[in-house]
Amino acid sequence: MSTTTVKTCSLKQRIYTKIISLSSKTALLLSLWSCTGGSFLAPKVTWNTYTNSRYDFEFPYPSNWNTLPDQANNDGTVLVSPINNYVEIRAWAGYQIPESIEQNSKITHNPNFETAQGVSGVLLVEVDQQITSMSLSLTKDEVQYYWQARSQNEEFSAYYHLFYYIAYQYRIQE
Repeated sequence: MSTTTVKTCSLKQRIYTKIISLSSKTALLLSLWSCTGGSFLAPKVTWNTYTNSRYDFEFPYPSNWNTLPDQANNDGTVLVSPINNYVEIRAWAGYQIPESIEQNSKITHNPNFETAQGVSGVLLVEVDQQITSMSLSLTKDEVQYYWQARSQNEEFSAYYHLFYYIAYQYRIQE
């Protein structure tokens, strides 16, 4: 094999790899494009409720999911699917950094999501090389609330409606 042939094959392999990588992300994006939370059949699932007594938030989760040991400071939890350990839901909260300290590094997002309770926040879906995540960020009074669900890219579309439903049902206790 000549040097030119090796270079050509290498270039073709890199182009093919980039196209495959882009096409899988495009396919995921297109599959999520028409997704809404309304088509998930919640009554078919048996639910538990995670309640955080330190920051007063709660959300439902499937009763067959496993709860990992809570942090000593009780700021949140991690739940793992019984089918696949790479599929997980995390939730935590913390007090906001004072405005004067936060000002220089603050990234602002306009609210694009509202929970069933009526609390506005930011819901993002992010696609990485192997993992896709859905993240919800809410702020009420002095507390910043975070919720995140994630899975491997190829499985995310199977969990999207479940994740969306749980994010929609997230509640901050009054």
